[in-house]
Amino acid sequence: MPFRLSDFDAVTFDVFGTLIDWEPAIVAFLRRWADGHDRSAPSDAELLMAFDRARAVFQAERPAYLYPDILRRCFDHIAAEFGIPADAATRDAFAASPHAWPAYADSHVGLATLQRHAKIGALSNIDDASLQSACRHLDIRFDILVTAERVGAYKPDWPHFHTAIADLEALGIPRGRILHVGQSLRADITPANRLGLTCAWINRPSRALGLSGEGAAQARPDLTVSSLAALVAMLTGEQAIA
Repeated sequence: MPFRLSDFDAVTFDVFGTLIDWEPAIVAFLRRWADGHDRSAPSDAELLMAFDRARAVFQAERPAYLYPDILRRCFDHIAAEFGIPADAATRDAFAASPHAWPAYADSHVGLATLQRHAKIGALSNIDDASLQSACRHLDIRFDILVTAERVGAYKPDWPHFHTAIADLEALGIPRGRILHVGQSLRADITPANRLGLTCAWINRPSRALGLSGEGAAQARPDLTVSSLAALVAMLTGEQAIA
């Protein structure tokens, strides 16, 4: 085993996709909307990948939009791509949907187990209010919180990472004692590599967001697992317990 939890003083996490299971909710929303207008609507995979491409474009724009506006622009982009009507009420409902996205079953227990031994942080491409909802779903209080709203940028841009590193350094934790964990190759693993951070890829089964696009093919995780529970077991040698 390459690492133990004793090698680190802090573990930072991507949130949506890594700890919050957003893909099924996104697909279900877009599926209901598309099927309501066109019985020959695009497949689930086509809708999801259209969302993935669109968010990468809008998240790169500066000054940065708040995440609800990213979702509104993604919705309009998907509607235009597939020729499906985009009404304002459905667009706004999509923008509010992060508040209802659920946590993975292993997220709370895994985070609580790690937090008994190390600081934990959230580095999320989201707005502050939506991350507060996610924390309620996770039933956890992170030691540091870095959002796109706070830093005015979206991963894979580096302000999230620079801010988290500075926050942890203020707690006496150097960069070499940080483990960063993410599901997105594009937004988390590749920039972590470039910044010299040790990183773990949680390759959740049947999840696709963030696994393609610019930089994804260059990602080189130091550790790959299929769940947070598996990561905790590898780091601690024990099963996560509540």
